[in-house]
Amino acid sequence: MANKLEKYHGIIPAFYACFDDLGEISPSRTQALARHYLSQGVQGLYVNGSSGECIYLSVAERKTVLENVLEAVGGKMLIIAHVAANSTRDSMELARHAEQLGVDAIASIPPIYFRLPEHAIAKYWNDISSAAPHTDFIIYNIPQLAGTALTLPLLREMMKNPRVVGVKNSSMPVQDIQMFVDAGEGKLAVFNGPDEQFIAGRMMGACGGIGGTYGVMPGLFLKANELFIARKLDEALSLQNDICRIIYAMCACHGSMYAVIKELLRRKGLNCGSVRPPFPALIPEDMKQVDVCEKMIKKAERTYLGH
Repeated sequence: MANKLEKYHGIIPAFYACFDDLGEISPSRTQALARHYLSQGVQGLYVNGSSGECIYLSVAERKTVLENVLEAVGGKMLIIAHVAANSTRDSMELARHAEQLGVDAIASIPPIYFRLPEHAIAKYWNDISSAAPHTDFIIYNIPQLAGTALTLPLLREMMKNPRVVGVKNSSMPVQDIQMFVDAGEGKLAVFNGPDEQFIAGRMMGACGGIGGTYGVMPGLFLKANELFIARKLDEALSLQNDICRIIYAMCACHGSMYAVIKELLRRKGLNCGSVRPPFPALIPEDMKQVDVCEKMIKKAERTYLGH
């Protein structure tokens, strides 16, 4: 089991939705972004998650995104497809499609909006997993957005499913990571979710991270992970603090953080379009703050990466 889980260790950016100038999914821009991440040396990609604006995409659009990511980098890096949708039927359809494409794993948040009992959540996840019977399954715990927290009894129930191999933990307490690692007894890959606590999550037992800001500064997260592995913890903490300050700066605009990220990527020659409403797009007054973010990232890259 340990060898099976090793492929999930490391830095896995959450992939961004790439739109054309009319706001439709752009296959060419999707492929270009995927190839960019391959060139950066990250472990893999987490496709169609929160950072991929999945809640605002149709089932067909999510299929298009995944197909183009696989066309660009399939077989060259780890691919985890987030397949949760508003209904079990749509989620299962996305799971079947992902397995047909040959992804390494599928992942799912719990059902949102309605407060369901844990037995209903377990059934939802197991039904999704049954639609991809030859593919690993990763639980996505993000209670602050989904409204449902992964509990230890629910995790133990899900571990009866042999396809369950991990938890993407985006709850804020790093203690949750420690508890999930313990409960997994060496059979679960537990990923740190909140980018602002990456080093703390690694210290509490996370095997790596899946994050929404990794994609705009992958080198910094790769370096943070390298420093952690080398036990250069003072330098790792310094880098983590600088990463946090960059994230805070990216959240200080009228437009959403993802709109800021896409503008920063555009300045690097990677046009992902804007964000899909109701996410707020950038306004002209935001550009000074985006300039600040760009300078902060470049300064951190000079300091820690030497370029």
